[in-house]
Amino acid sequence: MRIGILQCGQSPAQLKRDLGDYPDMFVRLLAGRGFDFTTWHVEGMEFPQDIHDADGWLLTGSRHGAYEDHAFIPPLEDFIRRVHDAAVPMVGICFGHQIIAQALGGTVVKHPGGWAVGAQDYDFGGQPVTLNAWHQDQVVALPPGAQVAGRNAFCENAALIYGDRAFTVQAHPEFGDDFIQGLMDTRAKGVVPDDLLAGAAARMGQADGASLLADRIEAFFKQPRALAQADKGAA
Repeated sequence: MRIGILQCGQSPAQLKRDLGDYPDMFVRLLAGRGFDFTTWHVEGMEFPQDIHDADGWLLTGSRHGAYEDHAFIPPLEDFIRRVHDAAVPMVGICFGHQIIAQALGGTVVKHPGGWAVGAQDYDFGGQPVTLNAWHQDQVVALPPGAQVAGRNAFCENAALIYGDRAFTVQAHPEFGDDFIQGLMDTRAKGVVPDDLLAGAAARMGQADGASLLADRIEAFFKQPRALAQADKGAA
């Protein structure tokens, strides 16, 4: 199964050499699960020619806000809507979670409660999951058809499911502790409050839910979709 990675941002230059860019992290997260990957750098205005250039789409994180004025956001939202209408599966992570919600009629804002940084505990339908996070923006109003699949007290819409068409997560299952530490060292000073950074440092090693999320992403991509198959066959 070919997964098209829509790269919406870039790893900080100081971290990219040793820890890789965002697509590299997803390739590692989903390794050994029968996927092939092709990346389009949509932040740099590189878009697929067709929504069927991949069997499923994965939208990465980004330092940008979904609500900001960037050239790549309107065509990305249009692509998301076309993919959704054709029932080609999408997975969105952090910014990907937010831009899918916004494109389909939801609302994303800079959360007045501030940041979530490092290991965070979530409830995924009664199953506790701890994942690394790095965000201030949140989805605060759901688009039509979206249901909450994961939450915690700080982030009520931490994971969303759109039937068999999209599965999105605010946290970062692809971020290891080394990358969180790197972000703390390169992007956090003067931006993220010191007490949150101290809390994140204290919880290093506790974000053990990445494999579980990889299982869920794999299962979501691979579940049968009659509409998508019929549409692809007619194309």
